[in-house]
Amino acid sequence: MFRSLKSIELAGFKSFGKKTELVFGSPIVAVVGPNGSGKSNVAEGFRFVLGEQSMKSMRSKKGEDLIWGGSPSLSRMNRASVKVVFDNSKRLLDIDFSEVVIERVVHRDGQNEYLLNGTQVRLKDVIRLLAGANIGGSGYQIISQGEADRILNASPRERREMVEDALGLKLYQHKKAESERKLDETGVNIDKTKSLRRELAPHLMFLRQQVEKIEKAREMKATLAEKLNDYLARENAWITQEDARLRQEEQALAGELKKLSESVSRTRSASSGAGGDALAGLQKKLSEREGKLSEARRESERLARELGRAEGALEANTVTVEAIVPVPHVRNFARELDATVSELERVDDISRIRNTLSDIRSRIRSFIEGLSGTAPVTNEEARQQVKTLSQSLEQVQKEESALAGELEDLRKKIGETREKGFTAERELVELEASVREAQGKLAGVQAARASVAASRQRFEDEVREGVALVGAGVRAWENAGIPTGALSEDRGAQEKRRREIERLKIKIEESGTGSGEQIVQEFRQTKERDEFLGKELVDLEKSAASLKDLIAELEKTIDARFQEGLKGINEALGNFFTKLFGGGHAKLAVEQPRRVSRAALEEMDEDEEEIPEEEELYAGLSISVSLPRKKIRGLEVLSGGERALTSIALIFSMTQVNPPPFLVLDETDAALDEANSKRYADMVGELAAKSQLIVITHNRATMAAAGELYGVTMGGDGVSKLLSVKLEEAERVAK
Repeated sequence: MFRSLKSIELAGFKSFGKKTELVFGSPIVAVVGPNGSGKSNVAEGFRFVLGEQSMKSMRSKKGEDLIWGGSPSLSRMNRASVKVVFDNSKRLLDIDFSEVVIERVVHRDGQNEYLLNGTQVRLKDVIRLLAGANIGGSGYQIISQGEADRILNASPRERREMVEDALGLKLYQHKKAESERKLDETGVNIDKTKSLRRELAPHLMFLRQQVEKIEKAREMKATLAEKLNDYLARENAWITQEDARLRQEEQALAGELKKLSESVSRTRSASSGAGGDALAGLQKKLSEREGKLSEARRESERLARELGRAEGALEANTVTVEAIVPVPHVRNFARELDATVSELERVDDISRIRNTLSDIRSRIRSFIEGLSGTAPVTNEEARQQVKTLSQSLEQVQKEESALAGELEDLRKKIGETREKGFTAERELVELEASVREAQGKLAGVQAARASVAASRQRFEDEVREGVALVGAGVRAWENAGIPTGALSEDRGAQEKRRREIERLKIKIEESGTGSGEQIVQEFRQTKERDEFLGKELVDLEKSAASLKDLIAELEKTIDARFQEGLKGINEALGNFFTKLFGGGHAKLAVEQPRRVSRAALEEMDEDEEEIPEEEELYAGLSISVSLPRKKIRGLEVLSGGERALTSIALIFSMTQVNPPPFLVLDETDAALDEANSKRYADMVGELAAKSQLIVITHNRATMAAAGELYGVTMGGDGVSKLLSVKLEEAERVAK
């Protein structure tokens, strides 16, 4: 027979303070030794390494109790480990290794480690791997000391679990439990998903309404962009044309104004310069001539009076010159004057000439006064005086006439000059009026240009506002041509367009959505999340349905295999029971399903980890026995030996339907007498054909059935030691 269990190694576990290894080379290996030597610790080592979690099943209260506590000769350890080695060449375990080593380590702080071929794994991984090979850490496979009749004392529920474990249904139950856990988690996730969708629904509805507003705003923005492009193209064309026209007009008016200003300057300069000087000169000359004319008139009047007197004197005078003037004296005076004049002719000095002339005038006046004072005026002198006065008067009158003519000419010239001045002044006034008119026109054109500049500024503001509202696409007008009629239409049409655009802007602003990108993005994300949750909900519901189907299938499989296995167990039980008791019969029967409350379940099994709050529908297993030659039909009235035989029959029968790779029996034959011990040994031999057996016993018949013996002893240091004994030596010891 193929032996899958190769060895077990204990280090620091309970009484095995030193590393100890048991190698299993025979189908039946017996572990023997005196009481208290630590034999049962081997069975508990199997429980420990195979994942047992109940400290009570390993005769301990906490994990620290499993670690070697120390002795005077060997200090205590901080960890305990048990390592079991399987031959996996026939793939007993569902893992791709020819040899599988499972190790469990416990530390003093209670922490446990599970290692699979040296790699740390979870307890769940170990249990699932072993369950696939019908190996468990507790139940029927490992019967500890004093627990031979545990299956009889167990509740119907516990008994059913032990049978299910023996039938290899643990793997299905693990799968079912895992599926139920997943179903519960799926149910929780479904509730969470539905809750999330319910929470998202109002927000999604709100966002949808906002997005509808945004879409409407976008439509309005598209309309606004279209109208803006047309409006801006027209406005730009008109502003450009109007500015160019006004610039040309301004330049023309500025040139004209410059020319007029220059004409005004020239006219003002001419009228206030040469014309004024000429008029002033003429007026000055006129004044001078008037003064001379007045002097000439006064002189003419004086000469006329003197001429009248001289003519009167001439008529009355009869004296001649010769009668009153001495000739020698006159000749002498004449020679003196001639000599003085001759001398003056040779002198170039003007001042000297003037002084000499003044002296001559004084001498002549003195000479004449000297003559007149002593001699009467002669007739000739009177006549000469009249002649002289007449000539002087005539000369003065001619001069007066000439001055009068010159005055008349001057007055004409002054009149003409004044007329010219008046004409220039009128021209200046007209030019200044033209300048003012040109300045007014220029100011009007400049005001119009300023208005156009303001329109340009407003246009730029509208462009920026348009970009802010509808984006850079509003600048499409820059590459578009001039719209039809843009340069010839009335400005009222453009103003109407502007008002329509302003109304659209107000509507867009009243929508209050701005660009809306964040809201649209949030709506898209929320919608995607809602759709994702919807898909996830569908997937979860499909997964839940699939899990329910899987659970139903597993339940169906478990139930079918359980019923089939129970039938096989009952057949084997009847066979073993008959062998042990020499007749009679025993049978396992499924009880009627009943609801069990949590409190009742807790009473059934104190170590049960999770029990539902609700009542559970459960059908346990009951045992009915009928002993030969006795009217005993209940377990309660069986004797100790009878209970032991019944338990052994039941345990052995459970191993026949789905034989485990190995069984650990810890002194299950302790209560048997010699005859029954022989039968027990025979049955152990039968079991060895299908499973490896590790038997802890004091019974010689059982030892005789073993192919290999391990003796466990304990010295004064309290450490369990191991001795390997060959079969011949075992027979000698047995005798």
